[in-house]
Amino acid sequence: MVVGSRRQAREAALQVLYLADLCVWETEEIPKAVRSEEPLSEKAQAFTSHLIAGVMAELKTIDPLLTRYAENWELRRMAAIDRCILRLATYELLHDADTPVNVIIKRSRRNCQKAFDRPNPANSSMGSSTKLNSNEKNS
Repeated sequence: MVVGSRRQAREAALQVLYLADLCVWETEEIPKAVRSEEPLSEKAQAFTSHLIAGVMAELKTIDPLLTRYAENWELRRMAAIDRCILRLATYELLHDADTPVNVIIKRSRRNCQKAFDRPNPANSSMGSSTKLNSNEKNS
């Protein structure tokens, strides 16, 4: 069965970004089979690749923003999954005008809930995402 939702594409992108961050791998080195338990549709694969490439290309812009808005958390001290959830959400907030802000935040919070059963900087920083969106998207 081939699956094709944007939610699943985001989860697949998060998997790749997490492995790239944690293992210090290039995203191209990570096998496509790691992206999802179910094969992704072509459209979902394209969206996954778009998100991965976008986040990686914009890291030098995204990370300083996260450092600025992640109150009481240093980016280097965050868990890798937290950094990746925030990076993915920030990329979408800044560069994906087709997706409503509330959807990006909702999906990011859901990813946090799936990854953790405790408070974490990614989930607590989502409130700052609206500030980021309004302040940085227009610059």
